[in-house]
Amino acid sequence: METETLESDKAIGVSLVFGAFAVVGAGFMLAGASQIVMAWGFALAMAAATLSVVALQAFDM
Repeated sequence: METETLESDKAIGVSLVFGAFAVVGAGFMLAGASQIVMAWGFALAMAAATLSVVALQAFDM
């Protein structure tokens, strides 16, 4: 029976990085110069937010 545990903050760090990408994407979504830039900003924000949640789930030990 193993009693050692490995604590890592990798989940929080990776999640924060993707959270920052989500904020950048939301910025492009709000202040984009054209509809296509706003659409790509929305896509970036949604993908980064999804990956942020996945990172928390995947690296949680």
